[in-house]
Amino acid sequence: MTATSPGLINKTVTLLRKQGPILRLSELLRRGVHRDTLWAMRDQGLVEQVSRGLYRLADGEPLAQPDLVTVSMRVPGAVICLVSALALHELTTQIPHAVDIALKQGRRRPRIEHPPIRVYWWSTAALTEGIEKRSFGGVEVLVTNPERSVADAFRYRNRLGVDLAVEALRAWKARRGARPEKLLTAARAVRAEKVIRPYLEALL
Repeated sequence: MTATSPGLINKTVTLLRKQGPILRLSELLRRGVHRDTLWAMRDQGLVEQVSRGLYRLADGEPLAQPDLVTVSMRVPGAVICLVSALALHELTTQIPHAVDIALKQGRRRPRIEHPPIRVYWWSTAALTEGIEKRSFGGVEVLVTNPERSVADAFRYRNRLGVDLAVEALRAWKARRGARPEKLLTAARAVRAEKVIRPYLEALL
């Protein structure tokens, strides 16, 4: 049986359906899939390359948050933050033109052609405070929670603009169950409490 035989192609399709939605090339090779099989499937339109080293079935279910999933798989340990996190939490009307990620200080900048990324280097403590796990199609994504995302918007207000921070704060405050003390705790952790408090008090 050759690497491009229908039998092996069908076997690989089954594997992708079972293990998907996205698999790394290294994982496929580890599971015994031959490169030639994968290339033949790509040429036949059965699989598509999501990003370098990442593949999915072309007829698979549309991915939820495909850019966040792709970046999280390409950059293990990356935390989705700032505009990307605000957009995920529906706290901004801005459409991210790149995926904002936070990495540990000293870590190399990842080489990713698509999707585009903006990288922020944070301390170990900053990478643990207010971080939650979300799952999209079985892929785990780390993201700052709503309160931390708003606090970070004020922390980076000089770079992102005060308007974005205020918009995020207003959207957060309008949510049912919004607790000011929880937001101030998040702001205190990133040294933005003094900045955010006057804006918050004006909305109370």
